[in-house]
Amino acid sequence: MGEIVDIDQESLAGLKRVIAAGGLAVIPTDTVYGIVCDPFNDRAIDALFAAKERPRTKSLQILLPSVADIDRLGLDLPAPLDSLAARFLPGAFSPVCRARTGCRLRTLRHDADGRTQAVRVPACEPCLAALAAAGPLAASSANISGQPSVQTVQEAYGQLGERVDLYLDGGPTPGPTPSTVVAADAGAPAGFVVLREGAIASAAIAAALSGSIGDDRR
Repeated sequence: MGEIVDIDQESLAGLKRVIAAGGLAVIPTDTVYGIVCDPFNDRAIDALFAAKERPRTKSLQILLPSVADIDRLGLDLPAPLDSLAARFLPGAFSPVCRARTGCRLRTLRHDADGRTQAVRVPACEPCLAALAAAGPLAASSANISGQPSVQTVQEAYGQLGERVDLYLDGGPTPGPTPSTVVAADAGAPAGFVVLREGAIASAAIAAALSGSIGDDRR
């Protein structure tokens, strides 16, 4: 329990075993370290919320190895998030998708738009290697709820300790700013609302939608 290991083929195989067994792991992303589990396993999701002491009223994201996995999971990107995802993913951009009938994710939120789920494809090779090994993962920042997010695996262990089965050390992450969470909103002037301002500024997102910027993301 609570083992810290460097990312290599052996530790990635270990991650796959931990996730399949319903355990918890900590992995690096392109923002901060995240705590992850199987998004189809209710007990694993319960364990993640308990480890973080996170209120169940708050949601989890799904980390994906590719943009194509959004469709594979039975999720749809409503306009204009489909255009924005093409612009900002992979990256620190978390669009809120709508779940189709038959979507099996156990992390879905039920709100005015039906069943929804925030997703992200990190621009981080160690994270993508972990996702390629273990599949899409339910995720939250690897810290106790209300405490600072962490940029090293040692900081994550300092907060979560033996509550997590496996820690993958990918070196320091860029953090501490998290991803930007965006939802479609037909009533908003640009057709979307920023639910959490993060690494990609809301002004950059609006400008990208209007086609008035090049490749700068902030």
